[in-house]
Amino acid sequence: MSDDKKSTDAPDTGHVWDGNLRELTNQPPRWWLTTFYLSGLFLVVYFILYPSIPLFNGWTKGVLGWTQMKRLNETMEEIEKIRAPYENKLKGLPAAAILADDELSNYTVASAKVLFGDRCAPCHGAGGKGNPGYPVLADDDWLYGGNIDSIKQSIANGRRGMMPGYGAMLNDQQTSDLAQHIIALSKGSEFAAGKELFVAQGCVGCHGMDGKGMQMMGAANLTDAIWRFTPGTEESVKYTINHGVNAPGAKETRNAEMPGFQQQLSETDIKKLAVYVHKLGGGQ
Repeated sequence: MSDDKKSTDAPDTGHVWDGNLRELTNQPPRWWLTTFYLSGLFLVVYFILYPSIPLFNGWTKGVLGWTQMKRLNETMEEIEKIRAPYENKLKGLPAAAILADDELSNYTVASAKVLFGDRCAPCHGAGGKGNPGYPVLADDDWLYGGNIDSIKQSIANGRRGMMPGYGAMLNDQQTSDLAQHIIALSKGSEFAAGKELFVAQGCVGCHGMDGKGMQMMGAANLTDAIWRFTPGTEESVKYTINHGVNAPGAKETRNAEMPGFQQQLSETDIKKLAVYVHKLGGGQ
């Protein structure tokens, strides 16, 4: 405060800056002091009630005996009580019956999200959107069938389809012609030279004359423009033709194997995942 304002009776510290600025010792406002003292009182009460002060061999426990782990366990018990009626129903029902019950299937989908995130999302992506080399689960394209029992079987036992490589049986021109026919199939047309090879080399045995595949063998539908490994470029298709998929003894073959979870998950968890995946892709 400047010296020309000395009419105030407020005491000061005797310190003066810049020639005319004095440091006063006014008391803080009453509301501030009240809040300060109440904060101190709250702190004392908190220290008494809850674990607070670290010691050499532990910490003060608090008269309430509260801990985060105790609260977590209590919360989990509350959740389990809510879930119990649904979980008990799930154990005695086949996956198809769960899917047919709207209330139960909605619960199952909500319950299976964590399971899917832990077990399936690393390969198939969050929400089943897929990753390079791993099928998309959120579309209606199914290698082994999209009915609930087929999906459950895939989860429980895994899948490992096989396509031989044709690199030793075809020359470069033939491989290119066959690749162009496969790409043409995905666009709803054909490539004559490649179509002849498609029949002659036995591709029809797995993929069918129309190229729509066979779910019982896990043979891909070549007409739906859904590509398992990379977008349907000629080079990518030629690589698959030359080296195959899971071809025995072929070092450069495409690897495409899904592990089975029968030994890792309970029957109920497998049913939950089957319902969840069925809902993702619309099922069959």
